[in-house]
Amino acid sequence: MPRRGIVKKRQVPPDPFYNSTLVSKFINVVMKRGKKSLAEKIVYGAMDIIRAKMKEDPLKVMEKAVDNVRPLLETKSRRVGGATYQVPVEVPPDRSLSLAIRWIAQFARERSGKSMQEKLAAEIMDAVNNRGGAIKKKEDTHKMAEANRAFAHYKW
Repeated sequence: MPRRGIVKKRQVPPDPFYNSTLVSKFINVVMKRGKKSLAEKIVYGAMDIIRAKMKEDPLKVMEKAVDNVRPLLETKSRRVGGATYQVPVEVPPDRSLSLAIRWIAQFARERSGKSMQEKLAAEIMDAVNNRGGAIKKKEDTHKMAEANRAFAHYKW
């Protein structure tokens, strides 16, 4: 956070194939060490696998998966009088979108075997059906916020 001035939000340009900012954000999250062309191959390959297996528009499937994974509440640490409390706060829309994309990519990487395309496609399809690691992470985040509801009055 800068001491003066406000950081402007950068607009992510839409990807050339689907003309979607969501897909380009996915590509940027999947990318490692600046290898964008490899990340594009992975994401577009996963989209092709989704199209083949689900017989639906992969862009709609991806949007539904991200909506299912988006968290509504999370906890933030607040230090009050020498004690640190986990205070539940609502998640802003931009942050919930980035968390959902990050969680899907993270749990796709952690899956065993297969290629990254297949793992990403499987994680997205699981998220659409309310299964998988990313959905579990969202539920754990919500449980944590619910358990610490007593400290909600520390929110400022």
